[in-house]
Amino acid sequence: PYGPEFRFFFIFASYNFTTSKIKENMITSKHQKVLLLISFLIFNSIYVKGQEMKVPPNERVSIGIASKSLLFESNYVGEINEASTDLKWRQILTNKCVSFKPESPDKKKIDKIKKDKLILKKQSLNYKTQSENSTSSVTPVVGVNFLGNTNNGYSPMDNSIAISNAGWIVSVANTTIEYDDMNGNTVYFNDIVSFLGDPQITNVCDPVVLYDISVDRFIFFAQECAGNSSNSYLLICFSKTNNPNDGWYYHKITGNPLNNNEWFDYPKLAVSATELYITGNLFADGSPSIFDQSIIYQIDKSAGYNGGTSLTWQYWYNIDGNPTTLCAIPHGQNYTYGPGSYFVSTSSSGGSTINFYYLTDDISGSPSLNYSSVATTTYSPAADAYQLGSSRLIDNGDCRTLSGFYMNGIIHFVFHSDIGGGWNGVNYNRLDVSTLTNQSSMFGLQSTYDYSFPSVASFSNSLTDKSVMIGFGRVSSAIYPEIRVVNCDNNMNWSPSVLVKSSSSYVDYSPGQGPERWGDYTGIARKHNSSVPSIWMSGMYAWSSDNTWNTWIAEVHGGSVNSVLNQTQKDNNIKVYPNPIVETFNIRFELEDIDILEIQIVDVKGRIVKKLFNGVGQKGENVFSFNKANLYEGIYFLVINSSSNNIINEKIIVSN
Repeated sequence: PYGPEFRFFFIFASYNFTTSKIKENMITSKHQKVLLLISFLIFNSIYVKGQEMKVPPNERVSIGIASKSLLFESNYVGEINEASTDLKWRQILTNKCVSFKPESPDKKKIDKIKKDKLILKKQSLNYKTQSENSTSSVTPVVGVNFLGNTNNGYSPMDNSIAISNAGWIVSVANTTIEYDDMNGNTVYFNDIVSFLGDPQITNVCDPVVLYDISVDRFIFFAQECAGNSSNSYLLICFSKTNNPNDGWYYHKITGNPLNNNEWFDYPKLAVSATELYITGNLFADGSPSIFDQSIIYQIDKSAGYNGGTSLTWQYWYNIDGNPTTLCAIPHGQNYTYGPGSYFVSTSSSGGSTINFYYLTDDISGSPSLNYSSVATTTYSPAADAYQLGSSRLIDNGDCRTLSGFYMNGIIHFVFHSDIGGGWNGVNYNRLDVSTLTNQSSMFGLQSTYDYSFPSVASFSNSLTDKSVMIGFGRVSSAIYPEIRVVNCDNNMNWSPSVLVKSSSSYVDYSPGQGPERWGDYTGIARKHNSSVPSIWMSGMYAWSSDNTWNTWIAEVHGGSVNSVLNQTQKDNNIKVYPNPIVETFNIRFELEDIDILEIQIVDVKGRIVKKLFNGVGQKGENVFSFNKANLYEGIYFLVINSSSNNIINEKIIVSN
C-alpha cells in the first residue's frame, strides 16, 4: 500500500536490522532467517541505487534473436563550450530545406492504403462540431507556455525537449538548440553545426535530447544528415553538470557500422543506470535510399560524463521480426531500470502484432537480444490530412511506434493509426512484460479531425498509477494545424483534449513535393521532482509569415474534469479581447437559448480563484466583462459553464 520510497526504507531498515542481529549472534529462529532472506531478495530485486529491475518476460514465447558486434571505442572529439548567439537577434543563416525522407520498406503498400482511404475520407467529411468522449477524472491544464525553437529553414521541425530537476529546459528542433528556464527566459541559443564546431559536420537533423535522472545530467544527440554512408555519424554530447550552460563532452560514432555503404536515420534514445541505447534505421546509398534494417547501439555511458575518455559500445543487427523502426524504452519516472533494456516496434504498414525485444544484460555481462510477437488490436495507416485554407494535404505518416516508457512491469507506448474511415487517431498501448499481453485504446474523432504524431509521459508520482499525458498534433479542413494534449487515467479512461497552441495559418512550405511534412515527433518530458505531476511538451504549429512551422513549449498540469475544467465546448462564436488583459477583459459569446451560467476564474493548477457570476444568460449574443484589479500578473482560465455543457475555457494573460 506504500510508495516506492517507503518500501525502500522499510526493506533497507529490515535488512540492516536483521544483519546486525546476525553479527551479534542473536538470530536463532527460522522465522528470523526467512525474514532476512526475503528482505534481501526484495531489496535487490526492486530497487538498486534508484534502478528498478526489469521484469523477465516469458522466454518460452521468444521466437527470435539478433547478431551482436564486437566491442568498439567512440571517437572522443573534445569539450563544447560554445557561446550563445545574440539572444535578442538570434541570427542564423540557413537554406530552405525539406528534411530528407528515406523510403520505408513498405512504401508502395502504405501509399496505396493511404490513397484508397483518402477516397473514403472525402465521403465522410463532417463539418459539424463534435465532442470527444471523456470519462477521466483528470483533464490537462496548460500552465507556463512560450515560443520554442523558431523556424530555421526546415520542414518538419523534428522537435525534442528535456527538463532537469533543477528546472533547466533544453529544446532542439532540427538544426537549433536552446536552453530556457521554467519562466520561458532563453539563456542560450545556437545552430547545432556551430554548437558542435566540428569541421567534418556540415548538416545535422533529427536531434534528440533527454535528461538522465540517474546522474542528473543531459544527453544531446544529433546525426549528420548528408544522406550517404561516407559522412554518416552519430553525434553524442554529455553535459558536464546538471546545468547545460557549463558545457558538454562530445563523442562521435559511425553511422555505417557494418561498413557496407549504408547510413543511419530516425533515432530513438533511452538510458539505463549504466548504458545509453540509440536505435535507428540503416539505408543503402543511392536515390532513392532503400531501407535495409533497424539497428541498436548499446553504449556504456559512464565514460560519457568524464572528459577525455572514449565510450565503449557495440551494436545489434540482423534483428529478427524485421522491425521498421525500434523504439528504445526509458523508465517513466525518477528511476532507471536494468540491466539491459526493452524495445518495441509496430509495423509501419499496419498489422495485428507488436514486436517486443528484450536486451537481457549490460555490455559488461553476457547480453542477448530476444524477440517475441505480441498480439494486439488490428491497426493500419490513415489517409493524409486536410487543413483549413489550403488544398495541400498534411502527411499523416505511418504506424511506426513514436514514443514510450517502462514502469512497474508495463511498457506504455503510442503511435497513430486509422480510427475509422481513413482518419488518424492516437493509439495508446500498455504492454505487460511478464505475460506479453497488450491493452490498447484509441482516442480521436472519426470524420472530424486527424490526431497525429503523439508522445507519452507518465503523469503520476506513484509507480503503480498508470496515468499518462499524451501530446499530439490535430488538424482538419475546419482548423489550421494545432498542438493539443490529453490525459488517459489509471483505468484507461480518456479526458477531453486541451488546446496547447493554435496556428494562424495553413502550411505550404514545399509546394509540388506531395503532402506537407508534419511531425516527425512531438516532444514530451516529465519534471521528475515536481510535487504534483507535471510534464513539459514541445510541438509544431503553423506560423503565418511564410506558411511554415514554429515550435511552442508548454507546461501541463492536471485539474478536475468534473469541476471547472471540462473542455467539451460548442462553437458559440466566441470573441475574446483584449488578451493579454491590461485593465478590463471582455468576452462575447452566443447562446442558442436562455440558460443558467456560472463564470469563474481558475489558476493553472485548476483551483478556483474567483466565482464571478452565477445567473441567467440570454438567447443570442452576450457580453461579459470584468476588471483585473484583484488578479496578480500571470496566466489564468476564464471558464463559463451552462446547465448542460462547458461553453468557454479561455486562457487569459494578466499583465501589469
